[in-house]
Amino acid sequence: MMLRMKKPLKYVAALAATVLACASAQATTTNLGAAVVGTPLSFGGLAAPGAFNDVFTFTLPVNGGSGYSVTNFGLLPNQYSTVFSTLSLVSNPDGILFNADDQLLSTSTSPGGNSLALAWGASNSGNYYLVVGGVANGPLGGIYNGAISVTAAPPTSPIPEPETYAMLLAGLGAVGFMTRRRRAI
Repeated sequence: MMLRMKKPLKYVAALAATVLACASAQATTTNLGAAVVGTPLSFGGLAAPGAFNDVFTFTLPVNGGSGYSVTNFGLLPNQYSTVFSTLSLVSNPDGILFNADDQLLSTSTSPGGNSLALAWGASNSGNYYLVVGGVANGPLGGIYNGAISVTAAPPTSPIPEPETYAMLLAGLGAVGFMTRRRRAI
């Protein structure tokens, strides 16, 4: 009878360890909506004491570059404190988190830092997400603020229309005709 009890106890212990491990690393997902060129998109997080890994989804317009930052909210340092470890930007073409099409674009790391920032060059429009990771080490947890800023895409040079080429050829023909006429005189 004792041998039969040991096996279920092992399963219960393994299940309890798994649940505790999952509970120790908090994770929240927040949809920020669409980022707009020239208007910072603000976000923030509140984490209970311990490790956290928050995800912020958003869409970007076609742009000339984008910047991302997070910082500890320092107004209540005796109660809330946040230490960051990573800030990652991920492309998410289909809008479904954590599947095969997600592509890590850039990561900023600073174990023990009060803030993190990263910049990314020109991007196509589409779905993206930020992953903010760290430890809330204040007695009541941690609070942090963040921002996403997007710059305008540089103007593109227009593709000439066929009429433009026709006018160019006509002008070159007229110049050639005038040059030939002058030589004949």
